[in-house]
Amino acid sequence: MVKAVVCSEHGLPDKLNLVHDWETAELGPNDVRMDVKAAGLNFPDVLIIQGKYQMQPPMPFVPGGESAGVVTEVGSAVTRWSVGDSVIQLGGVGGFASEAVVNENALLPKPEGIDFSAAAGVGMTYFTSYYALKQRGQLKAGETLLVMGAAGGVGSTAVELGKVMGAKVIAAASSDEKLELCKQLGADEVINYSNESMKDRIKEITGGKGVDVIYDPVGGDYAEPAVRSMAWNGRYLVIGFASGPIPSIPLNLTLLKGCALIGVFWGRFLGEEPAEQQKNVEELWSLFNEGKLNPVVTDVFPIEEYEAGYAAMMERRAKGKVIFTF
Repeated sequence: MVKAVVCSEHGLPDKLNLVHDWETAELGPNDVRMDVKAAGLNFPDVLIIQGKYQMQPPMPFVPGGESAGVVTEVGSAVTRWSVGDSVIQLGGVGGFASEAVVNENALLPKPEGIDFSAAAGVGMTYFTSYYALKQRGQLKAGETLLVMGAAGGVGSTAVELGKVMGAKVIAAASSDEKLELCKQLGADEVINYSNESMKDRIKEITGGKGVDVIYDPVGGDYAEPAVRSMAWNGRYLVIGFASGPIPSIPLNLTLLKGCALIGVFWGRFLGEEPAEQQKNVEELWSLFNEGKLNPVVTDVFPIEEYEAGYAAMMERRAKGKVIFTF
């Protein structure tokens, strides 16, 4: 029996319940039991409890796509892990519980250079951003990258990775406070799109050339002005729609700009191209261990305050990753 946040009916976070008698699954031969130290909140965790995500587990379920902790028991056929290993799990659900049972293939070693709270938030965000910028956007050193929602969970990682990859990074966010964080992450230029014209500022910053790659987890009303600000052969990366509405882009813009609209679905990439994902893991873990990447963890909540954590993300107040601790 463990402590867990449980979804028994679809709805907003006030429909969730914190229970102290959740029963974890029995340990199968290829499973690992882990003591969860911290868990990361991601936008899919907001959608899945409302029944709006593409993958929907049967009720009742424990949300939480990623967490970090220590292996306490291994199944009879497990060869990759031992009791006492520090790990990250990316099981899709089950993360918001003090104990989790997951398949051994859903685990990764925790990078040595970061603690459990930081490690709980690196999987989905850094993997999504690295896949987006490397495989989908093919970002090159010297190119210009515009990151929208740049202070959020995925946006902040895109700012960091863009700089590591040698790009000039323009960070766009909704407040000066968020943009200060972006500057600390290395952003070369910033745009407050709540009180500035993003299109005019991009034109000013780039000398009229436009941006080579746009990383957009926001969508909504900002999407079309962003596409209109693209350089020739630009790549617009569709990450998500945190603002709510899914935008409709006039396709003639792609013709006029000679640009590409590119979807980024890291979850499917994980299954379709596992060898490429493994390369990404190795490269990212090296960057963590070398201190070149430093996860932003400023919004940390004990699991008992899960509603406040969800609110910080849904109201777009969070800077960096929202983390729950046990």
